[in-house]
Amino acid sequence: MNASLRRGACPGLSVPMATGDGLLARLMPIDGIALDAFVAFCAAARRHGNGTIEVSARGSLQVRGLTDASASEFAAAVAVLAIPASDGVPVAADPLGNCTDGMIDSAAIAARVRTAIASACFALSPKVSITVDRGGPLHLDALAADVKLRAVATTRGPMLHVAVGGNGTSATPLAIIPPDDAPEIVTRIFSVISSHGSAARAADILRRGSIGAFRSAVADARNPIAFSPRPAAEPIGTHPLRDGSVALGIAPAFGHAPAERLIELAEIAGAHGVRSIRPAPGRALLLVGTTAENAPALAAAIAPLGFITCADDPRRRVIACPGKPACASGFIEARELAVQIAARLPPGSGVVHISGCTKGCAHPMAATLTVVGSERGCGIVRDSTAHAAPSYYIAPAELAPEVARVTRESTEPAHG
Repeated sequence: MNASLRRGACPGLSVPMATGDGLLARLMPIDGIALDAFVAFCAAARRHGNGTIEVSARGSLQVRGLTDASASEFAAAVAVLAIPASDGVPVAADPLGNCTDGMIDSAAIAARVRTAIASACFALSPKVSITVDRGGPLHLDALAADVKLRAVATTRGPMLHVAVGGNGTSATPLAIIPPDDAPEIVTRIFSVISSHGSAARAADILRRGSIGAFRSAVADARNPIAFSPRPAAEPIGTHPLRDGSVALGIAPAFGHAPAERLIELAEIAGAHGVRSIRPAPGRALLLVGTTAENAPALAAAIAPLGFITCADDPRRRVIACPGKPACASGFIEARELAVQIAARLPPGSGVVHISGCTKGCAHPMAATLTVVGSERGCGIVRDSTAHAAPSYYIAPAELAPEVARVTRESTEPAHG
């Protein structure tokens, strides 16, 4: 098995990516995972890797610490579990779309789009992605994608708003189309992207002023307006389902947990009536199928394991990459620093991003405060990304109180 070493590549089960702590493999679930399969997945991660499992910002599961020898054994162990997952171009549908009411069946449309893209055999960047959003509360506005499909109500019934090259606020609107046209329209758009080379992304093409080709791809569709803003999607908490049960949204702190803790989580969930676990965007896990009456007890039983069960938990406002030594590019132990910082964050502070290096993989967007690891220590960046030049540097040992001071100042009302 050849590990992917190229920057910008995406790890999969068959082609894991080399990192500082071994190989990293990624699974992209497209539905809930039965509890016994989830437990077996975690046990395989512990047996063949170092036992660290991550939930990514896009709702994928990542397993760390695999080796050249064990990666293929892990992939074989997962294959027999029959976990519903995608191994082609990532097509993300809102995570509860197949068990809650909405304007469209986003899971079914996403499946048809996957089939159309796979049949077309485009040479595409491994980073290219699509989102299909039925318009519910767990929407996908925060995810940037090359193609974004979002359900909208019209006088002709539910339609799909098509935009390219961004997230819910920055993507460029192209058209409004009937849901049944989605596979063909996405295929046309991907034909435009692939014509610019195997490394091209929709956002790059837009920056070069080539929007005309995208508009030609949807020339016979209705013109749209820009996406209207929506309240941020919050996976943490309870979500009512069509059958009268609920899904309880929780999250591993800073997006990762040891396999043993996740196995304990599954066992507790099963004792409270949960049928499946669905990874979700926002580094969350949805425990699907408990009752509204059982949900508070389930949350209380899970919290001592270290999982986040409240949306206002300060750990939700700190985003950290693995950092060193897990990442070969990291200069600082990002996740250890994140624990210290979260414990001192004042109420009401914005997002703090701890990045082991200037790549900013864990949070490409701007944050209220970004800490960037470097040979000079921890660079401090306000209201920007890890790519920006830091205002100043500070030693890791002094970081937590400094972040507390800066964020406290930003939340205090101005006087004068």
